Amino acid sequence: MKIIYPTETGVAIIHPTGELSIEEVAAKDVPIGVSYKIVEDSEIPEDRTFRNAWEYTA
Repeated sequence: MKIIYPTETGVAIIHPTGELSIEEVAAKDVPIGVSYKIVEDSEIPEDRTFRNAWEYTA
């Protein structure tokens, strides 16, 4: 599972290590007031060619 959230330049992806729960990682690492989603790894495109064109939708 990954955490994604919008940034000024695109989409940030957090890759939790498993040391903390995914909810704890989101609380610690996502900026305050920014919406985020917890998604399955399969929802993140493997091809990073156009990664700057990725968009976050709530």
